[in-house]
Amino acid sequence: MSVARLRPDWLTDPQVWRTEVLAGLVVALALIPEAISFSIIAGVDPAIGLFASFTMAVTIAIVGGRRAMISAATGAVALVIAPLNREHGLGHLIAAVILAGVIQVVMGVLGVAKLMRFIPRSVMVGFVNALAVMIFMTQVSELRNVPWAVYPLLVAGLLLMVFLPRVTSVVPAPLVSIVALTAVTVAAGIAVPTVGDKGELPSSLPTPGLPDVPFTPETLMTIAPYAFAMALVGLMESLMTARLVDDITDTRSDKTRESIGQGIANIVTGFFGGMGGCAMIGQTMINVKVSGARTRLSTFLAGAFLMVLCIVFGPVVSDIPMAALVAVMVMVCFATFDWHSIAPATLRRMPVGEIAVMVITVVCVVVTHNLAVGVVVGSVTAMMIFARRVARHAAVTAVTDPDGRTVVYRVTGALFFASANELTGRFAYATDPDRVVIDLSAAHVWDASSVAVLDVIETKYAQRGKTVEIRGLNDPSAALHDRLSGELGVG
Repeated sequence: MSVARLRPDWLTDPQVWRTEVLAGLVVALALIPEAISFSIIAGVDPAIGLFASFTMAVTIAIVGGRRAMISAATGAVALVIAPLNREHGLGHLIAAVILAGVIQVVMGVLGVAKLMRFIPRSVMVGFVNALAVMIFMTQVSELRNVPWAVYPLLVAGLLLMVFLPRVTSVVPAPLVSIVALTAVTVAAGIAVPTVGDKGELPSSLPTPGLPDVPFTPETLMTIAPYAFAMALVGLMESLMTARLVDDITDTRSDKTRESIGQGIANIVTGFFGGMGGCAMIGQTMINVKVSGARTRLSTFLAGAFLMVLCIVFGPVVSDIPMAALVAVMVMVCFATFDWHSIAPATLRRMPVGEIAVMVITVVCVVVTHNLAVGVVVGSVTAMMIFARRVARHAAVTAVTDPDGRTVVYRVTGALFFASANELTGRFAYATDPDRVVIDLSAAHVWDASSVAVLDVIETKYAQRGKTVEIRGLNDPSAALHDRLSGELGVG
């Protein structure tokens, strides 16, 4: 393989370079108010959230598995660790972030990312739609009790982002919108809420250090529950976001590497005094779907630009009107929401169970403000619906030989706990002839419950002096039956 082929696209293609740099700049601008807001949720100084966004983005750009995905301080993580900071202080919070990173690395090594294949499409659609709704809801608060000038600025920003791409795509429309609205408000002296109103921006780079906590078993017991919850929530949100970007870009990413990368990024963030984080769906959509970024460069530059903007251009960034950033996030909401999923034609064709799972996922996320809760509840609901649907396909038909001495029961379908438990009532134990054959050539035995039910059936016939022959088992079913039959305490 030649050296040229090993070079990333942005080194050889000026257009890719321009796209990635501008995308990183737009994301950095959008990250500033978000990071400050999440810091407030966690109860820490705004600089803690900004440092976390910087170190997370820069680190994940190097060690992560999904190109162009943005990781930074997030609301989901802030909600998890806020009680720990409130009750025990910043030192314990930082220690929990480091421990959460270690847990995520361990989970990645153990292959937890592979569990993503068990999340159904209906849950994925519900996750995306719920995320769009939550992003929109967070922006609504920025439009309450504000000067009237905010509203025309918001409309102007939306119009710019809708119509500018039809004229040119050389510069990302969100960046043009932010620059234009900032210039207008500063030049005209319009008094509206700005980024600076959210909190003071840092004036220097973060420095590494150990968390200010006693290194004792008591400290570990205190932070462990919060660290474990943070690791789970962060990993789930990151893997779901990575899968979404896979679908958008029609590419595949290494979920195991992403899991380990998220852990490493949190460890680094903790040692630099950040509040930790995970993948950010809103900023990722700005980067991938709105700005068209596809490489690690945009992720790296988002973090780098964030610190440059805060430290070097702090006064200028502070003047950016919040209306401009709200407009960007509203566009992200509309771009993120899967409008096809609620189209009347789609709803008419979609099975009721699939629609129910999607709605349940959205409702759980919106009510709890926790994406992980919605995904877990939606996945469990989908599995229950699937189990109930598959259980209905198990059938039993009986054929008695002409001589009346043998009856053959043919069982078809998947035998597992949901379908096998009803199997015992499908046999005529009292009236059947002395020889009974159970033909399982069209069935598959999946679990111990099914083996136990077959044992029960044999026992019921044996109590009446009748013999049972089970035949037609495929190799996996036969191996499971031979291993468990007679060992389950049935009789």
